[in-house]
Amino acid sequence: MKLRDWIQQVVYKIIAPLVKGLVRMGVTPNMVTATGCLVNVVAAGIYVYGGFNASPFSFDYTILTWSGIVLFFGSLFDMIDGQVARIGNMASVYGAMFDSVLDRYSELITLFGICFYFFMCDQPVVALITFLAMIGSVMVSYIRARAEGLGLKCDVGLMQRPERVVLTSIGSLLSGIIGCIWILVTALALIALLSNITAFYRLEYSRKQISQKERK
Repeated sequence: MKLRDWIQQVVYKIIAPLVKGLVRMGVTPNMVTATGCLVNVVAAGIYVYGGFNASPFSFDYTILTWSGIVLFFGSLFDMIDGQVARIGNMASVYGAMFDSVLDRYSELITLFGICFYFFMCDQPVVALITFLAMIGSVMVSYIRARAEGLGLKCDVGLMQRPERVVLTSIGSLLSGIIGCIWILVTALALIALLSNITAFYRLEYSRKQISQKERK
């Protein structure tokens, strides 16, 4: 079992009582997904607020701390909605689509907030890095969706959504607590680099599958 899968199973066991409670209360997976998206919007709003009150070359580490906390809290909903669907026997095709769409909104809105924050802090290079992270996150998801639409399996790569969410939230939180902006910058640079590498790797992976099908 991969480390990522092992960690996921451990987290599922920890949140199982909460998930069962939500199911008994009649909470649906779509309600959990929508709530998680709203939490991410709040986190992005904190970054934007910090940007409007920013000074050039000066960072408000309180903003980064609170944004990191809210993002980390929002990431829990990504795990809970799927478990609510499974345990509550409420999985549906539309639910899966709804989850994917709101995940994209959540991630792009969050990265926009960070990009805006750094731009207002007169850090155009870091804002550009964040923008590249946005491009990578979109393309990783798009290529998988496009491949699956062609009947291919394409879930390979180093920088999938869980990894991106963890890096962003932990990077922001640690930057705020420690008072070192380079922790978040490093996290964003890793997302920008590895997500785009993952996108091209998925493209090549899909090409090989298509070639094999055409030969047959």
